[in-house]
Amino acid sequence: MATVTILYFASLREQLGREQETATVSAEGESVATLLSALRARDAALNDLFEQTPRIRVAINQALGSFQDSVRPGDELAFFPPMTGG
Repeated sequence: MATVTILYFASLREQLGREQETATVSAEGESVATLLSALRARDAALNDLFEQTPRIRVAINQALGSFQDSVRPGDELAFFPPMTGG
């Protein structure tokens, strides 16, 4: 088992009261959705945030990704709210 770094940006960071954390993933990796499910099960604030904020986006190693993408040890995940233009 190894770790990944998870970053929270913008309103997500403000609502959680933290900007980053680490999480354990298997050596083979797992989907973002699987990792997020485990994180939400252990952290009520994170679970509430994802329930209340639709369309949260994810980046893996600074590239936009999806919740079905794999994350592997040493990767960096970033969660952020949808962006709007103007």
